[in-house]
Amino acid sequence: MKTNGHKRQLPLQTATAALPLLAFCLSLLLLTGCYHKKTPSYFHLPDSIQEAQITSRIKANGDSIRQHGEADGQGDWQRSANRTDSFAFRVKHHYSQGFNFIVRSDSLMLLRQQPEEAVNKMETDSFAVMQGKSLVVADIRILPNDKTDSVWVHIATEDYTFGWIHESRLLKQVDPDDPISQFISLFSNMHLLIFLIVISLIAVSYLMRKILKQNARIVHFNDINSFYPTLLAVIVAASATFYASIQLFAPETWREFYFHPSLNPFSQPVLLNIFLVLVWAMLIIAIAAFDDVRRLLKSGDAMLYLCGLAAVCAVNYIVFSVLTLYYIGYLLLVAYIVYAVRIFLRRNIDTYICGKCGARIHRKGRCPHCGTLNE
Repeated sequence: MKTNGHKRQLPLQTATAALPLLAFCLSLLLLTGCYHKKTPSYFHLPDSIQEAQITSRIKANGDSIRQHGEADGQGDWQRSANRTDSFAFRVKHHYSQGFNFIVRSDSLMLLRQQPEEAVNKMETDSFAVMQGKSLVVADIRILPNDKTDSVWVHIATEDYTFGWIHESRLLKQVDPDDPISQFISLFSNMHLLIFLIVISLIAVSYLMRKILKQNARIVHFNDINSFYPTLLAVIVAASATFYASIQLFAPETWREFYFHPSLNPFSQPVLLNIFLVLVWAMLIIAIAAFDDVRRLLKSGDAMLYLCGLAAVCAVNYIVFSVLTLYYIGYLLLVAYIVYAVRIFLRRNIDTYICGKCGARIHRKGRCPHCGTLNE
């Protein structure tokens, strides 16, 4: 057995070659504009099928809004223009009387007078509800002769004031009063996604520089002997792809989840059940990956590795969730899974033990830990 002070250097051609590709992908995302400008889908679940799934879920699980309306004897709303079934409106619009919102924009303007006065161009007055204030739907009125928006919503504020507003204006400026819904709204914001793109580009560029100079550990390129980080990155990519697919092919199903979110992976339609299972798997695998990183690396190296893993997951989320809207994400996901598994198996399956220090090594030859030549 021979000893030598030189340590084995990990080939880094793959990491260097990945930089131009990563820069190209992130530049493409900046030009395409995230979720707000996507290619229309010609293949999607018909609204009737999605509404049938939503209806069956409501009837099976019970719906607090529906029960609230029936308890108050308000199964139907009496309006001046027509009479609309409240349950049908609930299924199609995903909210009803008694639903709680919170103001997301800087302010929300409500009309003090009746909506008929605004439609007939009569003199009206309005007042503002500031950001963060809670709202509740007091009534809904349908005015077919309103060319702007036939649906008017009567809002009650937490200050016991009432006002009317078009549904289209209301939904652009509020979020459902639920932390999961607000989290979804936050991560669907185009400005936040652009911010994540910039931060991810900076983080990945920094980590690649560290790899080139210090042979630092990072998932896919100089990984540790644990499959959990690779599995986490793959699950994030798959979840982002599935998330974008629901938005693309079943938007009403996603809107129903947005208005009535749940962390129970078995209380939603099938598509959402699969998505929630992936979310829970992501959390469990993240805990397992953190535990393995903490066990295999020193504190400083572990922190750098976890930052790199977070950056890779952020890039995966952005790339796959956006490119799936243009159908590119599916082929990219298959290629990414094959690449991630192959690169892990090739570099991280330890079959030998160093005869001097006892460290696990990939193949016979010089030990990367102590420099001993194993024959």
